[in-house]
Amino acid sequence: MATKTKAIKPSSPKWVIKDRSYVLKGGKQPLTFTLASKHHSRTPLLWWDEELGYSRELRYATNQRSPLRDEQKGSSTLGHIVFKDGFLFVSKTNQSLQKLLSLYHPGKDIVYEELDSVQEAKDDLIDLEMEIEALNIAKSMDLDHAEAVLRVDQGSSVSSMTSQEIKRDILLYAKTNAKLFLQLANDDNVQLRNFGIKASELAIIHLSADQRSWHWSKTNRKLFTVPFDENPFSALAAWFKTDEGTEVYKAIEKQLK
Repeated sequence: MATKTKAIKPSSPKWVIKDRSYVLKGGKQPLTFTLASKHHSRTPLLWWDEELGYSRELRYATNQRSPLRDEQKGSSTLGHIVFKDGFLFVSKTNQSLQKLLSLYHPGKDIVYEELDSVQEAKDDLIDLEMEIEALNIAKSMDLDHAEAVLRVDQGSSVSSMTSQEIKRDILLYAKTNAKLFLQLANDDNVQLRNFGIKASELAIIHLSADQRSWHWSKTNRKLFTVPFDENPFSALAAWFKTDEGTEVYKAIEKQLK
């Protein structure tokens, strides 16, 4: 006879007594920001209790153990919830305020969020690893590739930079914009776009006055028509990948050497 196994109910996460920090969402850092701390008919501050089936009034009282008003006893000393420069630290000794902010307040994850030190450490580690990867790639990147990536950020001014300036700036760019740098470094269209810009600057090819077509500069023979509403240099980079474009690329490459 088979024995019946008793279903194990998942346990609710335990409330941990510790110092907690909160920050305003969206990177906002006003000098001071006061969060609603008590219920009012014009500005409701309520928490829906699933078990009881009704909303319970919230109120921050500095001399009470609970932020739920129906659990508060005797006279209450009301307190303010003030973020300074977008940040609020709440000591583990103030459990009432911590529970109001972490468990009940309707503004949580909308107006503000609780900082998770473990997740924050993971995010920092990811950022550091990404920065190291970007710097390693930037250090070993050849000059033409580095120029192509920098041109996206700095535009035509890259053309007048020395090789040392390019090597310096590509490292700085990798350090301060690691994620974007890695995306650009792995995008072959960036190099093709830069190749086209250099060919244009050296008057090997030129763009028509209406920016609708590319031509050989010496003969004015048309190479191809730029698709409607597309950047001429982006279109040129994509065209270099076609059979006809590859032949033109090789011909330009010989003149650039």
